[in-house]
Amino acid sequence: MGAVELTGTTITIMVLCTMLGGLVAALVVKKVMEGRLATARNEVERIVIEAQRDAETLKKEAMIQAKDSLYQMKVEFEREVKETKRELQNLERRLLQKDENLDKKSEALDKRDSNISRKERTLGQQEKDLAEKQETLDKLILEKRTQLEQLAGLSSAEAKEMLVKSMEGEARLDAAKLIKRIESGAREDAAKKATEIISLAIKRYAGDYVAEKTVSVVALPNEEMKGRIIGREGRNIRAIEASTGVELIIDDTPEAVILSGFNPVRREVARISLERLISDGRIHPARIEEMVEKVSQEVDGAIREAGEQAAFDVGVHGIHPELIKLVGKLKYRTSYGQNVLEHSIEVAFLCGIMAAELGLNEKRAKRAGLLHDIGKAVDHEVEGPHAAIGAELAKKFGESPKVVHAVAAHHEDLEPTGVLAVLVQAADTLSGARPGARKELLETYVKRLEDLERIANSFGGVSKSYAIQAGRELRIMVESDKVTDEDSILLSRDIAKRIENEISYPGQIKVTVIRETRAVEYAR
Repeated sequence: MGAVELTGTTITIMVLCTMLGGLVAALVVKKVMEGRLATARNEVERIVIEAQRDAETLKKEAMIQAKDSLYQMKVEFEREVKETKRELQNLERRLLQKDENLDKKSEALDKRDSNISRKERTLGQQEKDLAEKQETLDKLILEKRTQLEQLAGLSSAEAKEMLVKSMEGEARLDAAKLIKRIESGAREDAAKKATEIISLAIKRYAGDYVAEKTVSVVALPNEEMKGRIIGREGRNIRAIEASTGVELIIDDTPEAVILSGFNPVRREVARISLERLISDGRIHPARIEEMVEKVSQEVDGAIREAGEQAAFDVGVHGIHPELIKLVGKLKYRTSYGQNVLEHSIEVAFLCGIMAAELGLNEKRAKRAGLLHDIGKAVDHEVEGPHAAIGAELAKKFGESPKVVHAVAAHHEDLEPTGVLAVLVQAADTLSGARPGARKELLETYVKRLEDLERIANSFGGVSKSYAIQAGRELRIMVESDKVTDEDSILLSRDIAKRIENEISYPGQIKVTVIRETRAVEYAR
């Protein structure tokens, strides 16, 4: 019984101790939480104080920067105000000067008006006096004319007509004699030297020419290659034409494709690209574009090398790189079947030779000769004659005024004002007019010969005419009883002028009038 009671008491005590321990633990936890809360409050207060301090610092810095900006703006504004004020003062000063000048001019004009009025009055009086004198003179002339008509038995119109006819005949005869004498003297002095210079120039240089057409032909290894060039639904041929700008003509020509295009550089790019594609065997749009791009770069390099080689061969240095490139482009340009680059090189040599013989600047003459047809490299892209285009290009890229003028005047679009321009004209004519240099259609050639003989036969006194030396000389036989020696001189000049006005031709045409007197007798 006692043991049981002791056990219950013990349990009660243990329960009480447990409850007391829980209460103590709760108090300890509370104290710890209160301490942490106080610490957190202190930390928050510290952060707030630091934030306020930083905000004050930033505010002060912003105020300082704002003041600096305001000061700078004020200084800039004051400077602008001073400049504006200075400009206004200058404008005011100039306006005052202009007002003074206008006042002076106004005074001068007033004086001039008064002088003009005084002169007008004087001139009016002089005109009145002249009119009176003219009237008196007319009366005297009429009286004298009447007396002369009575004495001569002819009217004034008849006498005037007789006098004009007599003077016209004498004037034509004197003019013919004077022309003959002047031409004979000039020929004696100049013919020998001119012939020597021109023949020497031609003898020392002769170029080979390559006749190029507006089409190029690409040979194919077999007929099946045409189908591969066309491609499925025409994709390959469209890609080639779009990339090169050249038209492909695939017709019945066996194992050949024709490239047609006005631009010779594009046609060359297309020809090389197509030949390489055929050799490679891979023909599709992507490969076509890649090949055309590569060949275009190569052709550009070849053009530049051709221009540099031409300048080196001629011996001309210091030409602008763009002009060198344009000179190289002339390699792919032809004129009347004559390669323009080879023609330009020949003209340069001829100019240099003639300039050396005449004691002129040989280098400048060669430079003008090489560049004289430079406008033909771009005349299909720019409006205007190639001589004017070439002159603009030469001026743009720093050529001397004499060279620019020689380029502009080599086809007489401008009047030549120096010896250099005349030399370029002569060399250009020699290069283009020598036999075999240029090719033309047979129909055009025959038509020119017929026109020459037709013009000659249209003049009175001409019995026969012959166009010889491929149309470069016209020989005319005249009737000796109708045409005198003096008339033959005037006749040759009239025919030459009419040929110049009515016919287009390269080079020059020599007109020779032949008059002879024949005495015929028969021995029986």
